[in-house]
Amino acid sequence: MATKSYADLKAEVWDRGACAGCGACVAVCPADAICFDEQGGALSPRNIGYCKQQNDEVDCGACYDACPRVQAITGDVLGNYLEIVSARATLEIPRRQTGGAVTAIIFTALDQGLIDAVVTVTEDPWTKKPASVVITQAGEIVHHAGSRYNWWVPLVAALKTAVIGRKFERIAVIGVPCVVQAVHRIRESENDLLKPFGKRIRLVIGLFCTETFDYRILMEGILQKEKQIETWNIDRLDVRGKLEVTMRDGSSLTLPLERLQEAIRPGCRHCTDFTAVCSDISAGGVGSKRGHTTLIVRNDTGRTFLKEAIARNNLVEEGSVDTDAIVRLGLSKARRTPKR
Repeated sequence: MATKSYADLKAEVWDRGACAGCGACVAVCPADAICFDEQGGALSPRNIGYCKQQNDEVDCGACYDACPRVQAITGDVLGNYLEIVSARATLEIPRRQTGGAVTAIIFTALDQGLIDAVVTVTEDPWTKKPASVVITQAGEIVHHAGSRYNWWVPLVAALKTAVIGRKFERIAVIGVPCVVQAVHRIRESENDLLKPFGKRIRLVIGLFCTETFDYRILMEGILQKEKQIETWNIDRLDVRGKLEVTMRDGSSLTLPLERLQEAIRPGCRHCTDFTAVCSDISAGGVGSKRGHTTLIVRNDTGRTFLKEAIARNNLVEEGSVDTDAIVRLGLSKARRTPKR
């Protein structure tokens, strides 16, 4: 079968409105020929007019092979796993979203030299605009703790910086299910252009996700213009079947997800994966009590990183997990996804 190019990706994903905005195609394109035109505005990337395969008849297909939307994820909500636990960080993490477990695991991994870099999403504390970054210091990961529910830039674009630009050998990736699916495709691919990325990714932590929101519609439209809430006054956002907006003064506002339908990125409606089933460890607040993180440990790699954080007294397991709550929310997400 002929190698597929960006033209196939455009026809099958971009033109259908199914693009996740993960940026995997941007990260792996060897010609740097795929980009998002407008920060925070484009629903899918574009090709700048050159493709090694289309123009020079050189086998490539990296963008197509890395895309999480060319093959549907199937299976149950929880996916395969070794154990499901509730945990909390013992570290002081001022901006922890739930139990701080992901931060504790990554902090330990960096501190102990198990990884040398983390590709994740951070945000500007004033505007709340997300950015794809590479983090290399344990203390820095504590500073960047917290979940991001807005889309502004390709989520995993910094993977190219970590692999090609800075040549890190032991990389962890933290991301929502579409990012995890892309990384899984990269790790499993036989495409020679993806192997330099896949062999350098040591750990993948997936975050529970029902959807992500268009920054301009949610933050600048609904919250700023309609609710008169300035971004600099927001301490954090949290989604637990509804959007909870917590202000710096401790006050809060709750919005039903039905009110936010216009802000959901179209590509999110093509995803049925709530728990990031292709990760090494999945994490989220659903199923655990407040102040704790639910961790779905999927393989021996995930278990090793979890146990190291516990052994270093950076993380403790405590409490039970309501797996039925996870399944209910996962099924709710799957039901709204159109059939392909």
